[in-house]
Amino acid sequence: MVGEQAISARLVAKVVLVAAAVVAALYFVYLIRQTIGLVLIAVLLALAIAPAVDWLDQRARLPRALAILAVYLGIGGVIFGIGLLIVPPLVDGVEELSSDLPGYVEDLRESETFREYDDRYEITEKFEDQAAELPAQLGDAAGTLRDVTVGVFSRLLGLFLILVISFFLLMQSQRILNFLFSQFEGRRQERVRQIADDISDAITGYVFGAFVIALIGGFVTYLTLTILDIPFAVPLAILAAFLGLIPLVGATLAGILIGIVVGFTGSFPVDLIVWAAVVIVYQQIENNLLQPFVYGRAVALNPLLVIVAILIGASLLGVLGALVAIPVAASVQALVRDLWRYRTLPTPSPAG
Repeated sequence: MVGEQAISARLVAKVVLVAAAVVAALYFVYLIRQTIGLVLIAVLLALAIAPAVDWLDQRARLPRALAILAVYLGIGGVIFGIGLLIVPPLVDGVEELSSDLPGYVEDLRESETFREYDDRYEITEKFEDQAAELPAQLGDAAGTLRDVTVGVFSRLLGLFLILVISFFLLMQSQRILNFLFSQFEGRRQERVRQIADDISDAITGYVFGAFVIALIGGFVTYLTLTILDIPFAVPLAILAAFLGLIPLVGATLAGILIGIVVGFTGSFPVDLIVWAAVVIVYQQIENNLLQPFVYGRAVALNPLLVIVAILIGASLLGVLGALVAIPVAASVQALVRDLWRYRTLPTPSPAG
């Protein structure tokens, strides 16, 4: 009995210590969650731009360090150029839209349906009350949009750390991979290499596909708004392309926001109906033709897994989390697929 009590007490103490260690580890992870987030973003960035760096390194014969810096400069130039295209037209158009708002309201009252609701709910009066506050409201919107584009450089420390970590990861990528692969032998090394290739292909395919689809969405938006003679066609098209990078809800959100602008600045309700029809048709083409064609088999995720991944990513890191959710989910799926594939392989029978 004494021995059993000693074993039981020892077992309880061991369980308590293990539980305490797990809780302490989780708490430590919680404390450094921002650092983990920076490292995760840096790893994803390195994986995403690795093909471009490899091409400049191997094909253009640039030293690897210069190849990485060239890609960085290209990305920075694109972001800065987008900011220059979006912000000035929005800022310059604030006063113009504010002064033209009464005219837009009068145009709306020419519609018998709108006039009926206006007389009942005093919509025109409310619009006029809000007209004085419009410059400040649009100024805030322009400031928010500027923060998304040019303002991405405001958090210099975090951005600098991400770029530095990605730089060293890309510089030493082959050495890191060789070290990791050397920890395994034979069949296990083949499995690890296959998993690494699957993850790399998934992330590269997702990044390439997302940007191609976003560019197509932006072009369709610009073409439609130009035909309808809607002001701010260029910044609104870039806004549509940027929101199109957000999985599932981005294109819909862009359609609603731009639809509000079309309703106020276009011929109501004809232009709004045309815009709604274009959004609906384009989303069907994007969902059923563009995405399968562009993504191909690089990111073959179950729709339920996509939704869950986006919700988790958005709750942890906001919009940025939603953007990186799919490549992270694709990486997890590659691991699960490997485990399932080798789990279902027949176990070799012992000799003899």
